[in-house]
Amino acid sequence: MKKFTVQADIYCASHIDELPEADAALLQRAKEAAEHAYAPYSQFQVGAAVRLANGVVVIGNNQENAAYPVTLCGERVAVFAAAAQYPDVPVEAVAITIKSPTGTIDRPVPPCGACRQALYEYEVRHKHPIRLILQGDKGVIYSTETVQALLPLVFDASFL
Repeated sequence: MKKFTVQADIYCASHIDELPEADAALLQRAKEAAEHAYAPYSQFQVGAAVRLANGVVVIGNNQENAAYPVTLCGERVAVFAAAAQYPDVPVEAVAITIKSPTGTIDRPVPPCGACRQALYEYEVRHKHPIRLILQGDKGVIYSTETVQALLPLVFDASFL
């Protein structure tokens, strides 16, 4: 059996001031969106902000339901809303942040597998990489140049 290594470039900033101005502003919008998440069951509030190639920013947050399978993550709420309103405009960047009233989250929480797959579909759809910016309520900030960096063995239409 042969072994192969999968690598990803993930950048780490210790403070928001280290980010490009547009990314810092996008992360701030995600933090504002997290404040309005509907998370009565998990107390895990996710905020996401999507910046489109035309400069428009669309926000989203998680929307929970007592029947957990119908809950939607903040990342998908934001990107689906952006695609519904601006179907032909590529996504340039997505900022994602997490907060919880039960304690401080001091490290970035990456998107779940379903969100990674959904975000990747928009990279493919528009043939345009999507920059990800991730932070908890405080602490370091991670960024990647593509969604695929977080999903290296991606499932795509070539398998269908």
